[in-house]
Amino acid sequence: MKEQKKIPVTKVQRASRFVATGARVGGNYLKYYSKKLIKPEQGRDELDADNAEDIYNSLSELKGSALKVAQMLSMDQGMLPGVYAEKFSQAQYNAPPLSYPLVVKTFQRELGKSPEHYFDSFGKSAAAAASIGQVHKGKIGDTHYAVKVQYPGVADSIHSDLRMVKPIAQRMFNISEADINHYLSEVEERLIEECDYGLEYTRSLEIADHCRHIPDLRFPEYLPKISSRRILTMEWLPGAHMEEFLRSDPDQETRDRLGQAIWDFYDHQIHSLKQVHADPHPGNFLFQSSGTVGVIDFGCVKTLTDEFYSRYFRLLNVEDGKEPEDYESLLYDLQYLLKEDRADDAAYYKKRILELNQILGRPFHHEEFDFGDPSYFSSIYKLSEELSKDKRLRSANGARGPKDALYINRTYFGLYSLLNRLGSRIRVTSPISSLSL
Repeated sequence: MKEQKKIPVTKVQRASRFVATGARVGGNYLKYYSKKLIKPEQGRDELDADNAEDIYNSLSELKGSALKVAQMLSMDQGMLPGVYAEKFSQAQYNAPPLSYPLVVKTFQRELGKSPEHYFDSFGKSAAAAASIGQVHKGKIGDTHYAVKVQYPGVADSIHSDLRMVKPIAQRMFNISEADINHYLSEVEERLIEECDYGLEYTRSLEIADHCRHIPDLRFPEYLPKISSRRILTMEWLPGAHMEEFLRSDPDQETRDRLGQAIWDFYDHQIHSLKQVHADPHPGNFLFQSSGTVGVIDFGCVKTLTDEFYSRYFRLLNVEDGKEPEDYESLLYDLQYLLKEDRADDAAYYKKRILELNQILGRPFHHEEFDFGDPSYFSSIYKLSEELSKDKRLRSANGARGPKDALYINRTYFGLYSLLNRLGSRIRVTSPISSLSL
């Protein structure tokens, strides 16, 4: 993949890229409507493909917050048309890398010297590149290290980037201004934390220490003397990404065992630590020949308050449409329902939220759950598509739900998607009915 020799870092430079992208998108719409005049049955597939390509290329050049949002949207069920989701998913670990001279500059600025001073050998080409940083492979003695280097200017451009990406997201993905403002304020908080590699180092040690008792998991060791706020050095964990692992056609016992390790990892974090590795995309898990799963990248961690935790899982404690006695009051407490809602609107919103919570909480009502069952994921996709197109929900006054739910919902949908791809049957170790709420 072609390396990028520079990144626009000033507000003017980055704003001009957004304007240029908007112009290309406008041109795509003009081409689409011109064709539609001649051929009224013309579908949107070509338009969506052109827009996805242009937007992704622009965000890849900018890197940082805007590209991260694209990555996140690609993981959220039903948020994007398929062609956008497929294109934006490349931001998870296959974005265009930064050229080596810029990596050297970051080392010199952060640690005072170039990579060659710290490593016996250091790969000049990135081994992986994502939205906020890229990874190089270094070696000291016989030990290999993964060195995560943050892109220049990413941390300083978070607020302005999110403001500029907002109108594109509203227009392209049919998201209301109230919803996207609600969404982006939470995203901004997490991104500020994610750009602090010192904080990631601390959280990595803490979560790994609390989860080492879980079988079949492996966590990297870190090298703090070659780490800073913008550089993070850790043990290089060997292993295959999920798609490569699945091509080896693992047997059901292996799929179940490794899926169980991932489930137990999230289950322990959420229900015992009240904080969670909230970035469950496939690039953060390495399937190793030893039969273990390596877990990397603790930049995005969501902490849950006791109050939110209790309310959230009481909302999920619905089965076959049966709701707890305080269900409606919980919806008001969590602002899924608002006091100014008309009675008929409130009843409708309640019904739709009940459907979502019922399907999201379904695994918790079983001692064993088959995430490989295609009917379960078909029902998720179907409901997600319905909700994304529900005009009554889209026109609801004000954003709905607590900001805290954005990342925990994303975590569960991401986890479910991982287990679905693995085809794992899971022992559900924390049924909702047994939790202390």
